[in-house]
Amino acid sequence: MLKINKLKNQNSGNFFLIAGPCVVEGREMALEIAGKVQEITERLQIPYIFKASYRKANRTKLNSFTGIGDELALGILKEVSETYGLPTITDIHESHEAALAAQYVDVLQIPAFLCRQTELLVAAAQTGKAVNVKKGQFMHGSGMGFAVEKIQAVNPNAQVMLTDRGNSFGYSDIVVDYRNIIEMKAFEVPVVMDCTHSLQQPNQASGVTGGKPALIETIAKAAIAVGADGIFIETHMNPAVAKSDGANMLALDKLEALLEKLVRIREAVNKTL
Repeated sequence: MLKINKLKNQNSGNFFLIAGPCVVEGREMALEIAGKVQEITERLQIPYIFKASYRKANRTKLNSFTGIGDELALGILKEVSETYGLPTITDIHESHEAALAAQYVDVLQIPAFLCRQTELLVAAAQTGKAVNVKKGQFMHGSGMGFAVEKIQAVNPNAQVMLTDRGNSFGYSDIVVDYRNIIEMKAFEVPVVMDCTHSLQQPNQASGVTGGKPALIETIAKAAIAVGADGIFIETHMNPAVAKSDGANMLALDKLEALLEKLVRIREAVNKTL
């Protein structure tokens, strides 16, 4: 089970939720999304971590939106946490970012492309913060044990999570192999299913990543059924105008109905254990 400060509803028996916009686009939108998701998760007794990248470093095109400024965005994440009493998570891309981001958030996230970067994992571990490592699209679940080892070698008490976000398949497509969840659970750390990035269609000729958001519910239901501890969902009031990854986001007004279904599936899973 997660041991993160400010994480509520930890004894509910539910999965935990990591959710929010892809990137901090501004103060009002971050607070609005966090407030709405908190209302839903409190009613459903779901442990909730607010997610938003303070800066996007891995965009397809040079002129793609990357952020509103590092310290401004990190300050907004801190305000979200203080306003709603929620833990927050954000990505880091280089080792020197770890110490700065750790001053503002509760969990540091390692992007999938960087899950083998030893210096980055070590820097995250040295902050003492919880670390969520996304499985590379090029890896199988059993290979992620080495990421856990690197972090725990530096900080034996580190809270580590592993997140699946699918595997590259052919050109510009990703598929989900649910064996990865079982393989990563063998490392005795919480395992998360990223239900939105796993539906990306990257490297489109337009330079804008595509996606299949209609399948978010399918991915999420299957993940809970096979035993995922947490669900990761990027959400936005209007994905069509989101500044990053809008093509595979879940519209905020659809989140509550999805979570209600997932809670019922989780209840059924718990009864079979």
